[in-house]
Amino acid sequence: MSNSLTHILLIDDDPIFRLGLRTALERFPDLQVIAEADSAATALDILGRRQNQENVDLVILELQLAGLSLCQQLKTDYPNLPILLLTTQSDPTQIALAQEAGVSGYCPKGCAISLIVRAIRQLSSGQSFWETLPTLSQAMPSSVPSPHWHHKLRSYGLQQIEEALVQVKQQLQYTNIPNLDRLFWKGRYRELLAARWLVNQLLPAQVIVVARGGGDGETARRGDKEDRKTGKAIPISQQQSQLVPSPASTSQLSRMSQTSTSFNGTLTKLQSGLTNLTGVVLEIDILQTDKKRDLLGIVFGKVEEIIEALRFSQVTLEQLPEKRSLILQDLWQVSVIDFFGKYYTLQLGNRELEVVDILLSDAAAVKGDILDKIPFVVELLAHELFETPLIIDNVSYPAQTPEALARSEILLQNLIVHIANGVISPLLNHFADIETIKQSFYNKQLISSRDIARFRNNLSWRYRKFQLLDEPEAIFESRYYLFVLRDTGIKRTAIYAPRTQELEELQGISLVVSIAYELRDAIAPRLRATVAWAGRGVVYLLTQVIGRGIGLIVRGVIQGVGSAWQDTRFGK
Repeated sequence: MSNSLTHILLIDDDPIFRLGLRTALERFPDLQVIAEADSAATALDILGRRQNQENVDLVILELQLAGLSLCQQLKTDYPNLPILLLTTQSDPTQIALAQEAGVSGYCPKGCAISLIVRAIRQLSSGQSFWETLPTLSQAMPSSVPSPHWHHKLRSYGLQQIEEALVQVKQQLQYTNIPNLDRLFWKGRYRELLAARWLVNQLLPAQVIVVARGGGDGETARRGDKEDRKTGKAIPISQQQSQLVPSPASTSQLSRMSQTSTSFNGTLTKLQSGLTNLTGVVLEIDILQTDKKRDLLGIVFGKVEEIIEALRFSQVTLEQLPEKRSLILQDLWQVSVIDFFGKYYTLQLGNRELEVVDILLSDAAAVKGDILDKIPFVVELLAHELFETPLIIDNVSYPAQTPEALARSEILLQNLIVHIANGVISPLLNHFADIETIKQSFYNKQLISSRDIARFRNNLSWRYRKFQLLDEPEAIFESRYYLFVLRDTGIKRTAIYAPRTQELEELQGISLVVSIAYELRDAIAPRLRATVAWAGRGVVYLLTQVIGRGIGLIVRGVIQGVGSAWQDTRFGK
């Protein structure tokens, strides 16, 4: 193993996988991912630009991205640059051809990070690495018979799962399939990933054999086991082989079950009404109902993939806060690409615009206006990855409790709505009044130029009001307002959370607003009491003093008039 720093170029078109692998490799100080590429052209451009800069020492490549042609071109242009295939490609013929083209190593996707690190280090030192699953006879002592049924069962099961995954991916590539069908295939995709994970956990390549039974006294020669209690040997003829999963399997299974529970509740809500019932304008309100459901479903699926990528990378609990911004940016980016299509173009006169590239150029604005404002992201990820408890009204609820599950579902739904708003925000900034966009995406009631201008003005006012008034008030009241999905539509709910530090950091107009709220709270009760006391005094004065005085005068006048009338009558 080399002690020098190895600079890595990662070539894969899956941003979530790149995030997971990059995060996993950060734990090894001698390995550093200095560049990433999602296409062959980008990879070659990066290598060309880095000739006079920080050199690339190794390339990690997804074989299915560009096939053998990229491998051959890399070896032609950079013959001394080692290439490691980290790929879902399992065809032995393709792997052999890649080896003939000059590729130095291979690891299947889904293998342990320790295996990938070992492969990188071997390639960096000038060696090759070709990972093949060991046979059980190699993994076990020669004296113990190899249970070939286990190897066959595992291989056959993984082969079936991989074939099914390919079919599901082909279905998801079609852009015109109905929304319910797309959600079905995404659910099927998640099931297959979970099945593959379970096969690898419950039927590992290296089998742990536990022997039980009676003994006949011979152990060393026949490979017999020894009973810990009696000290007697257990003959092979009476042993029963069984697979023992690793101690971590139980906790990992419980995490997967818990995550599934939280996500299934949200998936059910996505099938219901998505009408905005919050009273505030949302970016996604511009979309047709089907498009809104598609977008929320895409973001929902990407959140699941991000969590699986983080689980694969073995990110630690302490790393989550510092990676929060990167995780949200990657989540937003993959959602934009998936919703609009990576190669979606617009023809404007003589120009052909790459829509996704233009939308992704607004990353900094979306980050500042939307992504950085999403609360409880770290708490949600920690809860899903490490089963950390959730604090609800200053009470800690463990991961399996109904209260924690309900709160995690609310946090997940709020995250999905905010990310979806972030996907549409740059569209309104760059292509708000483009007819093709309006016909393809917009709600028919918001399709005229005047309606779109009014909608954008309402959004702008909402952000100003939130920044100047709503957010200081929420901080002062120790509250967060979250978007949640209900059967009738999207609603807003308030939850308690201490925000003392944010209150101390308020500046400018926000600080003035918070002081105004405090003065109102301080003065209003006294002012109301003063007004009430003065009001009672005025009422007493009007009724008891002036009212009674006027009453006596009126009574005296009436009595005088009556007496005069009587005197006049009797006089006549």
